[in-house]
Amino acid sequence: MLTKPLMTVHDAAVFLQIRESTVRALIKDKRMRAVKIGKEWRITQVDLLAFLNENANRDPEEQD
Repeated sequence: MLTKPLMTVHDAAVFLQIRESTVRALIKDKRMRAVKIGKEWRITQVDLLAFLNENANRDPEEQD
């Protein structure tokens, strides 16, 4: 069950500090998970976090 609102492409772009077109390209290339509702894409915060973890340059369990 969702407990937090879905993010729009704009919200995700602002959060990641990238262009909306980049977010759309990531979704199109299936690198970022999203759900299409009508004509608009929505991203859960869990999926956004998963995207960040999958693309990080080190394991989050590693310590310096």
